[in-house]
Amino acid sequence: MDDAWADTPPPPRRREKNRPVGRRHLADLTTSEPGDAQDDVIRRLTDRGYITEVVAELKSGKEATAYVARGPRGSVLVKLYRDLQARSFQNDQVYREGQVILDARAAKAMQKRTRKGLEMLQQDWVLSEYAHLWTLWKAGLNVPEPLAGPHPTAYAETVPAVVMRLIGTEDHVAPRLSDAALSPAQAQSAWNQSVTGLADLLRLGYAHGDYSTYNLLWSEDTVTIIDFPQLATRQNPNFQTLLARDAQSLATSFRKHGIHTDGTQVLRDVQRRALGPAPEPRVLLP
Repeated sequence: MDDAWADTPPPPRRREKNRPVGRRHLADLTTSEPGDAQDDVIRRLTDRGYITEVVAELKSGKEATAYVARGPRGSVLVKLYRDLQARSFQNDQVYREGQVILDARAAKAMQKRTRKGLEMLQQDWVLSEYAHLWTLWKAGLNVPEPLAGPHPTAYAETVPAVVMRLIGTEDHVAPRLSDAALSPAQAQSAWNQSVTGLADLLRLGYAHGDYSTYNLLWSEDTVTIIDFPQLATRQNPNFQTLLARDAQSLATSFRKHGIHTDGTQVLRDVQRRALGPAPEPRVLLP
């Protein structure tokens, strides 16, 4: 591995801060703007029983819009991806390398990013997030519980949305660690949990691809890892590079909380912890 890369911070990604903007009732979503694609998806999630009411828009970015909703099992986060053509995260090839696509025509369409290819990429992006969520959640990692599945035929019907259990409450949604105000003791605990989380991913053969305080939530003194569609496996030739970048991103983003280290040290610590005991797996109840 090239340690020089580990000391080079990744290009910054612009983040936008958004607060819940108010209640949107299903009557509004299903009777107005019938051509609005987002409302069509919300209607489909409602018809299939995943949600009963959208409470508020939590965050709107260039890649997806997150909504706080209610469902039969409590509070829900709906992550609704935008069309791939409208998203800022266009260059996903670095994460996709090493994947085997048996359908040659599909692979060609996805590579050329034709209209059909973009549709398949969009679906693959959402299905990948669900598959990774289920793998990590069942393995005992601190990630949001997916609320569709576990069989792919079940969560395929929510595309282009991912539905998961809300971290925090409707009134106090868990903030990202990048936005949280931590005491020195909390910062040290959050740091330890975050490094362990990256080690747990590595133990399962994953590199996150965008691991920093922007994709870690803080609630009840617990760190929860989010954002998984770009997870890379060891089959990806960029795996070691992405893992080193994760370590550097974590080190860089924790400086605001008073933790000062470098990516090389973090990477060594992560690799050491990955050799240790794994979390207790969760039992999937029928």
